[in-house]
Amino acid sequence: MSEKNPTLSNLRLYLMRGLYFLTFIGLVFDNWSTILFPTEQMDTLTGVAISFWASYSLLMGLGVRYPIKMLPLLFLQLLYKSAWIVGTYLPAKRAGALDEDLTSFFWICVTAIVLDLLVIPWGFVFRDYVRGFFFRLASNP
Repeated sequence: MSEKNPTLSNLRLYLMRGLYFLTFIGLVFDNWSTILFPTEQMDTLTGVAISFWASYSLLMGLGVRYPIKMLPLLFLQLLYKSAWIVGTYLPAKRAGALDEDLTSFFWICVTAIVLDLLVIPWGFVFRDYVRGFFFRLASNP
């Protein structure tokens, strides 16, 4: 059941699986219940967002089985939560417009960002994504 990679320890793979599972559980029930059992008509943007997060939850479920192959999902999580803090939370804070929902989601984002930073195998990312990209770029003029 494990994805074989000699450069990542079993501990790292289990930490990744744990984060995928935590995200899966955090998203799947709320979003899929909204899709399968709607209580009201959603506007277009809300429908798109709920559908995206429902799909994302299933992909995170695949990450439990294939933690390395689904690694870009952890990048997405890290980047979108960081962007939300910069683009939504900080402007609201500067404007004195913070409410309970913004503050609550801010702490969810901070927690997820810290977990992503700890769990993502950065050495592997550098070797296989960054260096691999530049190596392929240099070898294909």
